[in-house]
Amino acid sequence: MKKLISLALLAFFLQLSIPSEAQILKKLKNKVERKVDQKIDKTIDKGLEKKEDKDEEMETDTENSEDLSKKNQKMKTTGPTSQIPALNWAKYDFVPGDKIIFEDNLLGEENGEFPSRWDLMRGNVEIAELDGEPVIMFHDGAPTIVPYMKNAKEDYLPDVFTIEFDLYCGTDNFALYLFDRKNQKSGSPTGYTYFNIKYNRMEMGRSSSRLPDDKLGKRRWIHVAIAYTNGKLKGYIDETRLINIPRIDFDPKGLSLHSYHARNDNLYYIKNIRIAEGGVKYYDRVLQDGKIIANGIRFDVNKATLRPESMGVINEIAELMNQHPDINFSVEGHTDSDGDDVSNQTLSENRAQTVVETLIETGITQSRLSSKGWGESKPVDTNNTPEGKANNRRVEFIKI
Repeated sequence: MKKLISLALLAFFLQLSIPSEAQILKKLKNKVERKVDQKIDKTIDKGLEKKEDKDEEMETDTENSEDLSKKNQKMKTTGPTSQIPALNWAKYDFVPGDKIIFEDNLLGEENGEFPSRWDLMRGNVEIAELDGEPVIMFHDGAPTIVPYMKNAKEDYLPDVFTIEFDLYCGTDNFALYLFDRKNQKSGSPTGYTYFNIKYNRMEMGRSSSRLPDDKLGKRRWIHVAIAYTNGKLKGYIDETRLINIPRIDFDPKGLSLHSYHARNDNLYYIKNIRIAEGGVKYYDRVLQDGKIIANGIRFDVNKATLRPESMGVINEIAELMNQHPDINFSVEGHTDSDGDDVSNQTLSENRAQTVVETLIETGITQSRLSSKGWGESKPVDTNNTPEGKANNRRVEFIKI
């Protein structure tokens, strides 16, 4: 019996010891695993630290490289061999002719009637008012007009001439032909006898150019100018020369104005049309006559406010005075006979003074200039025709 009890007690203690040893082994295993994990973590941490250090070095190198690149770029920009060249471009050299051949300022025209100084080739053209001013309105179809002149079938454009007018643009091209499409033939072997004009672009044959500013409104007033000198042809919009052809293969004979696709939602308007004969250079005029007569200096109606197209003439005068410091001028204003004598006298004085002030702004010394007004007292042409009145409205530069 005692032996059985002893065997039972032994079995009981053995059962207790087995789980204890397993637990010990498990604890040992866990301890070893923790040690391994710790070692791995340390290895990973060291690797990450090295990577971070390397990344920082790379970032530093990149920053240094960027700084060096910026320094090099700055050196390239500011260095004497890489400076941007200064551009000197005379983009506006238009000087109107000094003898008026044809002018229409539309004064006295009746609203709704055909413009009295023009002839119609086709389409529909009438006088209208735009913002209170009389204008020639092109509408319905593709209307074309030509100046109404007694010698329309002949060549009425001289060897040196200018054409000017103000155009309110449509959304299509407006054409200026250098021959009378109703009475004359073009005489050009290539057929390029006309300008295509848009609010920001001008084309003549294969020559084409745009204004520098492309943000200009499509429906707006522009000033169009054409200058022809013995085969050389230039075209301008506002104060920019866009066409400069050294030789053309035809002889300009007349003028036609044509609008493409005119309709109620795409109307064209023109005003202040002038054809003038040009000629002698300003310096030669001074040597020959002792004065320069300038019809190309324009003012707002009954005001002394210069119009933008006047700057071509004024810049030419300023250049002449800069090239010849011995030349001084008395700037003298003249008017036509419209209006009363007193108002015309005051107007001529104010306009002459405006020209003097503008020349001073270009850099001419004030002591080299004086101003005077003569009103309507010294006409050089009749006051019975638009062309005669235009010739009388002038500014003269008298050498003193």
